[in-house]
Amino acid sequence: MRFSLFYPILDTETAVRRGLDPVDAAAQILEGGARLLQLRHKGFFSREVFQQAREIGELCRSAGAQFVMNDRADIAKLLGAALHLGQDDLPPAAARRLMGDSAMLGFSSHNEAQLRAAAGEPVDYLALGPIFQTSTKLNPDHVVGLEELRRLRPFTTRPLVAIGGITRGNARGVIDAGADSVAVIGDLLAEDGKIRECVEEWISLVTEAKANLTLK
Repeated sequence: MRFSLFYPILDTETAVRRGLDPVDAAAQILEGGARLLQLRHKGFFSREVFQQAREIGELCRSAGAQFVMNDRADIAKLLGAALHLGQDDLPPAAARRLMGDSAMLGFSSHNEAQLRAAAGEPVDYLALGPIFQTSTKLNPDHVVGLEELRRLRPFTTRPLVAIGGITRGNARGVIDAGADSVAVIGDLLAEDGKIRECVEEWISLVTEAKANLTLK
């Protein structure tokens, strides 16, 4: 499957901490050219949060972008979204039964054993990380690193999304190590509020990096 090089993850906690409304932030991300957007909400899923998710899903549809819900298969099903699962979430096979054959499913892995085990799961793409140290998780897994990413890349034929501590300063190395896509959380919501410009810069960077890799 063809997969977006740029995989923005809108973390609601990060957005609120930076004084940003998640719906407004999503609008800017999409205006910047993103064609895939994951919403990640780790806290209580209140009625207000559900409404925000619904509005972000509608923005994604209007922009022709794939909307992805993190963790919550029930919310993804209700909103007609794709679903990304972690190692401690609903098993992918159960999620597939709930979501149906046409829904896009992603699944996180953090090491060789998990990546190998994922080969038998009914998912469309895999994530691997954290590639670098990250501050967006309370209890992050061990850092994978670029050399391990390069070593593990051949273990799956599915699109592989690198995640964890990826910034505009190190993303080229991640793509060079074999990632099909880079997931961005902390370096997505610009401190100056210029999120659209940040996304435009990200898309230009990863597109150029992938093109240069192809020419090698």
